[in-house]
Amino acid sequence: MWFVTLLLLIVILGIIILVHEFGHFITAKKSGVHIYEFSIGMGPIIHTKKGKDGIDYNIRAFPIGGFVSMAGEVYEDDGKISPDKFLCNKRWYQRLMILGAGVFNNFVMAFVFLLLIALLWSPTPVKPVLGEIEIESAAYEAGLQAGDEIIAINGKKVSSWDVAQIYLYYKSETGVYDFKVKRNGDEKNISVHPKTVKEEDEERVVFGFKIKANEETGFLASVKYAWQKFWTIIQSMMVTLGGLFTGKLSVSALSGPVGMYQVVGESVKYGLSQMMYLVALLSINVGFLNILPFPAFDGGRIFFMIIEKIKGSKINPKLENTMNNVGFILLMILMIYITFQDIIKLF
Repeated sequence: MWFVTLLLLIVILGIIILVHEFGHFITAKKSGVHIYEFSIGMGPIIHTKKGKDGIDYNIRAFPIGGFVSMAGEVYEDDGKISPDKFLCNKRWYQRLMILGAGVFNNFVMAFVFLLLIALLWSPTPVKPVLGEIEIESAAYEAGLQAGDEIIAINGKKVSSWDVAQIYLYYKSETGVYDFKVKRNGDEKNISVHPKTVKEEDEERVVFGFKIKANEETGFLASVKYAWQKFWTIIQSMMVTLGGLFTGKLSVSALSGPVGMYQVVGESVKYGLSQMMYLVALLSINVGFLNILPFPAFDGGRIFFMIIEKIKGSKINPKLENTMNNVGFILLMILMIYITFQDIIKLF
């Protein structure tokens, strides 16, 4: 079973990376940029093929990323290539399209998967409306009722279940979670003291309510769900990022390859719909992280381009290259740390 889970993880990551890198690849090729290499994975090459177009198509050992190696990504770096084939010499809008195409592809892929889920199965609701309330649970004792729409938790605005779940994951210093709900058009403030349950040396809080089942069906309802779900996932990632910066969430809440392996293993138990949702979620994750204005990410390079546009001249190529290299090293350190934390959680 572990082998099947590992193989599924590699396939899922491979597809997401392929879709992302193909975005860079096809827009660069259509824009006339010289491409040296198209690689899926990082590290040593385990399979290579020289295409008729002269590009090296490689599969590398570690399925944690990929890249398209283009001429002149930062500055003119090859005396054998015509200057008009360097990325750095292309028009500003062309470079923007090439750098943003990977994220665009990931987002489109995620939307398509969410739409297919909605068409084939009854999707989970987006709106944070309570369904069944368990008798004698913390939610029941506090006075929450089926049909209540959560509009805030501990003073934080809530617009979807994805965001609500993150705020419920935040640890409350007092052990009490203050809900603001809308009931029959009126707003009510209700304080809930959830019960703490210990499972496999890990504590979690239990509120005792369920999500109201989705009632909308049909093609238009499915498109609406896919669109809303896409943006609520983006919003939840922004909330998570904010929680990391404010200290409400620790880095240990993040998952690396080992944590993703466990998530894949759990998703398999719930069938194809959950696997497809996982692919959509991971695809949005890859797109969201890559668009962040951090060196080594696509968003970091786009950020440099925006600065370039504002100041009217190019940024020092050596400085940009150095910052991208430093950013990449920091990302690798973070990945190693997260992976180490994931391994510790297993024991």
